[in-house]
Parts: sequence; structure tokens; C-alpha cells
Amino acid sequence: MAILKIARMGHPVLARKADPVADPTAPELLLLVQSMIETMVDANGAGLAAPQVHVPLRLAIFQAPEERLDPGLSQAERYDHTAPLTVLINPELEVLGPDIEGGWEGCLSVPGMRGLVERPAHIRYRGVNLQGEKIERTARGFHARVVQHELDHLDGILYPQRMGDLSKLIFESEARHWMAPEAQEELEEAQT
Repeated sequence: MAILKIARMGHPVLARKADPVADPTAPELLLLVQSMIETMVDANGAGLAAPQVHVPLRLAIFQAPEERLDPGLSQAERYDHTAPLTVLINPELEVLGPDIEGGWEGCLSVPGMRGLVERPAHIRYRGVNLQGEKIERTARGFHARVVQHELDHLDGILYPQRMGDLSKLIFESEARHWMAPEAQEELEEAQT
């Protein structure tokens, strides 16, 4: 395993549609996933798509652990506990309703920035894992957001391209000015 170099916005690998994975059970794919997990954890990310580590394959990993808490997020945007560490290969996404939710997103490929992105609130996703077994789940809240964000990478889309209002693309260092009051209080408590 190794910590991999993360491609940044502007690199061509992030702008192209990723190729399907021919054999989800291939040993080299397991090695890639292990390194992606190590890279994601090292970068304090919630997800990572293969194109972000310069591998143009339809593969993403993500998690939404309950214990991970970002004081810069409002209560509604916090991680839910419905998404364990997941390896999703050759995924498909289905929107399950008309409701849209806005939330602040960051990205390991767009470091130091956050943007307010509106996304479908309720989705279903399908794919296979490293054993070739089918995965199918429905998701709401942060779980739905992180899945959509990572699957966008597989189609060459970065979150700023999903933003309706680029005036809400900000530096993380300025996020406190956009936070809900309860999130601001928690951030201040965490800093003391």
C-alpha cells in the first residue's frame, strides 16, 4: 500500500469519463483500493474516486462514519452513519424523488475550497464490490451527497461544475462567515 498523489482540478484525468472495470476481482484492483483507502484516510477525506489518483476507472470508495464531525457544517450536513466504508465498482445512480438539498462540499482535488452545491436528496446506487458481489442501497442526507460527488468524478465532473451560484465558491478559511450559528459555536468550542 502507498499514499497516492491526488490529481488537482485542471488535470485532464479529472475531465474525462472513466473506463469500466473489466474484472472487479483482479488482484491489482485490490492493491489500488488499499492504496486509495490509505490515501483517503491520510487526506481526511470522505471519499475518493480512482480518477482522483490518476487511474481512469469506474471505481470509487466512500464512507460517512458517525464519529467524524466537522464543526464547520450545520446539523443537517453532518455525516450520517448509514454509509460504512464502501468500495463501489462500475456504479449506476438513480434519483428517487424531486427533492433537492443544498450543502457545502469540499474535494481533495480542489483543496482549500468549499462550494454550495444543490443535489437530489434521495438516491439509489448500484454496483459491485471487490468480490464481484452486487451492492444496492438507497441514500439520503450526507450519504447521498458523498455518493453523488464521487460518482461525478467518474464522469469527469467536479463539484464547481454543479454549482448554480459561483459566488458561493469560497476558501475553507472563510467558511466561518457562511456557517449556521450553531456550527459557528461548535467551531469556536473546538478551537479552545
